[in-house]
Amino acid sequence: MRVLLWLALALPLLGQKEVVNLSPGVTTDDHPQLLELLKIRRLYVERLSGGDTAVQIRDMLIGALQGTRLFVVTENLEKADTVLKGSAEDLVFTDTFQSSEGIQARTQIGSTRSSGTTRGGASFSVGEQESTRIAERKHEATAAVRLVNKEGDVIWSTTQESLGAKFRGASADVAGKVTRQLVEDFARARRMSGNNQRTSLR
Repeated sequence: MRVLLWLALALPLLGQKEVVNLSPGVTTDDHPQLLELLKIRRLYVERLSGGDTAVQIRDMLIGALQGTRLFVVTENLEKADTVLKGSAEDLVFTDTFQSSEGIQARTQIGSTRSSGTTRGGASFSVGEQESTRIAERKHEATAAVRLVNKEGDVIWSTTQESLGAKFRGASADVAGKVTRQLVEDFARARRMSGNNQRTSLR
């Protein structure tokens, strides 16, 4: 009897929760913090941690971000309303591939001795071994960056990595990936802003 009573009380609550989760207009793509991207007017790219290669990646990021024309990239921190911070690195390593293949065959015939007579034997063996070792020098660039506004709030972040692209190195490619992600999120923020405006006019 208690079980039936518990089910009678729980089922309406479960049903109500499901209705809330499936409310129209609520999607997993709704990220209100993305709207903060539309407030950026001047962006300063801070020195990235990660060694000497981080300096080069920072320069590539500045060039890529400037090319988007989404905002002004400034070298004056005091005039910036948003700062890009983080770390980046371009590591050099050797990728090694090694394989070994072989064919071996061996035959033996023993000797026997009986009645004072010894019969001889013979042995035969064939062996072939082939090994391959390939060593390739590669670069792996990584970047973990974030945008921080005047209030100190993180309004956007991304982590990208690259082994290089067909026509550019790993550092340039990872800077391009960071920039592409930011451009895509700016486009999403603009769509969200447009949807909000149309909703308010209704």
